[in-house]
Amino acid sequence: MKISILDTVKYILSLPLDKVNLMQRKIVMIGCGVVGQGFLEILVDKKELLSRKYGFEPKLVGVSDMLKGSVMVPDGIDIPAFLEHVKSGKKIDEFSAPGAITGVDSIGTIQQTDADIMVEVTYTDIKTGEPATSHMREALKKGMSIATTNKGPVTLHFKELHEMAEQNNAQLKYEGVVMSGTPIFDLLDYCLAVNDVKEIKGILNGTTNFMLTKMEDENMAYDDALALAQKLGYAEADPTADVEGFDALAKVIILSNVVLGGNIGIDDAERVGISGITIEDVQKAKAEGMRYKLIGSTKLVDGKIIASVKPEKLPLSDPLAGVGGAINALTFKTDLSGDITILGSGAGKIETGFAIMIDVLNIHKEM
Repeated sequence: MKISILDTVKYILSLPLDKVNLMQRKIVMIGCGVVGQGFLEILVDKKELLSRKYGFEPKLVGVSDMLKGSVMVPDGIDIPAFLEHVKSGKKIDEFSAPGAITGVDSIGTIQQTDADIMVEVTYTDIKTGEPATSHMREALKKGMSIATTNKGPVTLHFKELHEMAEQNNAQLKYEGVVMSGTPIFDLLDYCLAVNDVKEIKGILNGTTNFMLTKMEDENMAYDDALALAQKLGYAEADPTADVEGFDALAKVIILSNVVLGGNIGIDDAERVGISGITIEDVQKAKAEGMRYKLIGSTKLVDGKIIASVKPEKLPLSDPLAGVGGAINALTFKTDLSGDITILGSGAGKIETGFAIMIDVLNIHKEM
């Protein structure tokens, strides 16, 4: 029987992709708040696609959370059942599974699980980077690759952690630390590869952008705009990190060191928040055809990093001036592609969970 090339191609294309190169990856998750649960939801909702298209089969072998407890299941946690359990408000160490081990702290969980990948989604302490930095060091010692949305360690200890990853043949991924689920580092690594990035500037805090938009569009006073942001969940009860520019500053430091190759700290950049901006300032800028935005920027000047976070009046022709509400945006000045601006959500359960998903998938593909 003669088989044509066309018949052969048709046969190959008809093969079920979920049977081709399906690889199981063991995951330990440290932190199980909004972001962690968002990531688990994606694993459940996209299970068939992840298997069929990417040959990825997640096996969750441990979860530890400082407030909710911990559980380790060497044979794998039933992810849908676990999600239902934690969403109902129950403690993690109350989750029932054959062979479950509970009551172990986060470091112990990392040490005792035989995971390929650690997902680190604990709270961010921008002053110390802890406890996330210790979690990452422990995982890297074991050769675990890391996917994180935690700004603290990447802001304060990027060089050390990057070197540890290389020394231990592990990967360190952090797509979600700057603009949540809006791809920044993958954009630079793949779509803008070979480009020399000269300067980066943008809107890196959705809370302050929301407030400035309300102050201009609705003539809302600063205090009223802040109260509304808090009511809607954009700002914390203590809004200092947002309105005084600390959150945006952390992201500027990351961009400076990761993208521009710098080695600066939070004390090496100018920081001015928006608490001194009045409604009169905003309306005056509007009358001048300008618009206030809290701008984070970093650039290389004669081999030195110049970085800052401060309110700036932008002409309406600037792409960043048209970004309203709680949206984030960044403009990259490049030598080959010119100015590239990307905008999208800077926060959110699914958006940030997606950033983790992309990192985990990239680790899977590169292992």
